[in-house]
Amino acid sequence: MRILAVCGNGLGTSFILSMNVNKALKALNIDAECKNMDLASAKTEVADYYIGTPEIMEQLQDGNRKTIEIINMVSADEIQEALTSHILGEK
Repeated sequence: MRILAVCGNGLGTSFILSMNVNKALKALNIDAECKNMDLASAKTEVADYYIGTPEIMEQLQDGNRKTIEIINMVSADEIQEALTSHILGEK
């Protein structure tokens, strides 16, 4: 499974989020990998899920993409809860 952590520039914020998502995926035993990317590039990339702030996810929603909104990108609890409800909840 491919997950993209997205922010406006694809640098610091999405990098931190991708590291925290990868930690959460490991803790939840979900076979997936999260990479970071800027918004413009993410619009052309195919992934199973896109994760980021509500403002960024709103710009990615096209009726086909599965997006996960995160408010606090350093909150392990929030990230695990979001992954659990979106990924494990769909199984």
